[in-house]
Amino acid sequence: MNAVNPRRWWALVVLAAAQFMVIMDTSIIGVALPEMQRDLGFTQGGLQWVFNAYVIAFGGLLLLGGRLSDLFGARRIFAIGWIVLIAGSVVAAAAGTAWVEILGRAVQGVGGALIAPAAMTLLMMLFGHNPRELGKAMALYGAAAPAGGTAGVFLGGVVTEYLSWPWVFIVYIPIGLATLAAIPAVLPAVQGRRGSVDVLGAIAVTAGIALAVFAVVQAPEQGWGSPATLLELAGAVALLAVFLLIQRAVKQPIMPLGIWRTPGLATANLAMALLGAAWIPMWYFLNLYLQQVLGYGAFPSGAALLPMTVAIMIFMIGITARLLGRFGAKPLIVGGLAVLALGVGALSLVRPDGAFVTDVLPASLVAAVGMSLAYIPAMMSAMSGVRPEESGLASGIVNTTYNVGSALGLAVMTAIATSQGAAELGDPSRLTDGFQAAFVGAAVVAALGGALTLVLMRKPRASAATDPQPETQSLGA
Repeated sequence: MNAVNPRRWWALVVLAAAQFMVIMDTSIIGVALPEMQRDLGFTQGGLQWVFNAYVIAFGGLLLLGGRLSDLFGARRIFAIGWIVLIAGSVVAAAAGTAWVEILGRAVQGVGGALIAPAAMTLLMMLFGHNPRELGKAMALYGAAAPAGGTAGVFLGGVVTEYLSWPWVFIVYIPIGLATLAAIPAVLPAVQGRRGSVDVLGAIAVTAGIALAVFAVVQAPEQGWGSPATLLELAGAVALLAVFLLIQRAVKQPIMPLGIWRTPGLATANLAMALLGAAWIPMWYFLNLYLQQVLGYGAFPSGAALLPMTVAIMIFMIGITARLLGRFGAKPLIVGGLAVLALGVGALSLVRPDGAFVTDVLPASLVAAVGMSLAYIPAMMSAMSGVRPEESGLASGIVNTTYNVGSALGLAVMTAIATSQGAAELGDPSRLTDGFQAAFVGAAVVAALGGALTLVLMRKPRASAATDPQPETQSLGA
């Protein structure tokens, strides 16, 4: 933009609200899961699809969302994303069966995948004229992510306890309508550009991810060595291989493979995938332990997780950035994953007759500190080496990696937990055995992530810049 937009700070409010809502959509459903399970007939293993349907659609389509934003204009795609998110919320709220609920969550994920990259493009347009303003705007935008996670946990508990679980989706409808009404007044119109949409690539990568997760989810029932499981896994590998071939063949791919030659990109994405694969299963099974073993209602369960989410917000905003400037990314990623492994490992000691203050609170706070130390440095490492014109692509890749790691990690840990007794509803001892196994598995994944980062991550070149743009983009991812 040639002229400074006088309404840019009002626009930031709209964009930050979008980031807040997209992140809240992954956390608000946590404490509502047991109520949804009872009303909609989810199995203990199938319940994870309420989460996975969103993250697979969101993570699998982020790159396509960024491409559509470039081609058709960021403001238009941002608005369409909100329309899709509202539609998915209506379906999810009105669902009377498990499959309709999963469909609504997937539609919500599609909306989020359109909103997130368009919001980043609009932010760069509004504040790119001034690096100092850009840094401030990005930091405020980034702070909306942990705030959304924190609000989602608490709000989900309040809504589920005093209204009913459909209201965790209904709340998006008035907010979405208000956002749509504000878009013409505060967000700049963005001209699209000529080009093609790599639809086949988007379909192949999303289908491959979804089939891989489905295979892992079904494996405990079908058998890991059964023909059905092996065929599903082979199909997932084939679809992902087709995706890579498409990216090599088309002129305008959604993920140019040349970006993977960027130093440090692959290692940082590996760290992010394993971080998601450890953190999300811990969060998911901690919700179930509080409600299905300790007998907490929805509101007490949400309140019990509030200290952990507040700790994440405080560390991400006020502490991690300072430590990053002093020690660099690698020590924080390695140390953060190690601390996360320690906290999640401590949660594996939970008891059937446990108490929140002794069994949950200390370990969850340790895990939260580990997550906070590793997340932002890993995001920055994934973006700091790319050319400025590729920063949006790098942001989309690392967000996709984190969401795919989250979905696959949750599928694997659910399979482990189910095999150890987590499907035995009404039996606190067997449930605890299953949840303990999942916590052990998540701790191992976090420890593996720290070890691989220690071995594989190289020290960045001295010329590598750590300007405000990559830092704040990673905060806002």
